[in-house]
Amino acid sequence: MSMRPPQIVAFGGGGFSMESGNPLLDDYVLGVTGAERPRVCFIPTASGDADHYVVRFYRRFASVADTSHVSLFRRDKGGGAVEGDLETHLLQQDLIYVGGGSVLSLLGTWRAHGLDTILKRAWRRGVLLCGLSAGSLCWFSEALTAFHGPPEPIRGLGLLPHSNCVHYDGEADRAEMFRDMIASGQMREGYAAEDGAALHFEGRELLRVVSSRPKARAFRVSTDGEHPLAVSYLGERTAALAAA
Repeated sequence: MSMRPPQIVAFGGGGFSMESGNPLLDDYVLGVTGAERPRVCFIPTASGDADHYVVRFYRRFASVADTSHVSLFRRDKGGGAVEGDLETHLLQQDLIYVGGGSVLSLLGTWRAHGLDTILKRAWRRGVLLCGLSAGSLCWFSEALTAFHGPPEPIRGLGLLPHSNCVHYDGEADRAEMFRDMIASGQMREGYAAEDGAALHFEGRELLRVVSSRPKARAFRVSTDGEHPLAVSYLGERTAALAAA
């Protein structure tokens, strides 16, 4: 793997687990790696390493990538589960893809196993990190989770020194609290992404916003409100060809 700048693609929602038949966001992160057949490792910690989630990952990626997954809740053998030196394996990946679920469970488990430190090292070495929902919230300094009930703030890994809100169009209570907490100074300024929108960061700065849905939006949210971001619809070329 050639040295690349640190990069994170944080989905507001989408990818193989939310958009059956819509490959645009997953194809985008594969393309960002620059590898002809990238090495992709799935981390389903936020779902408790749910079997069905792991199966869906392999169905989506096994034909186009060298795939594996990390299981922290169970002692999987074979089937692509990582055994032995986890750090060495993750540092050799082109893409680490983190699934959705409970970000509180994810962060606690990662810290207990030292995976938080390994992922920070992988990021610095140029391994592309991506994920949706919990797999998006985790990379930021602060975020809102609503997995266990009413929205509540959490502290993430802090690779990105911003706040983050996912499912911005689908969970009104979370979106409202995110705006209110930033406006009142209880949470740092940050970003919000609707389902189908993805925030692509290079280093700690936003590089671009892409989407798998024509009308998906993303915002920079500051103390003075929402500021819409320019979004590039990934299906634009496909739609143009279909209309020709």
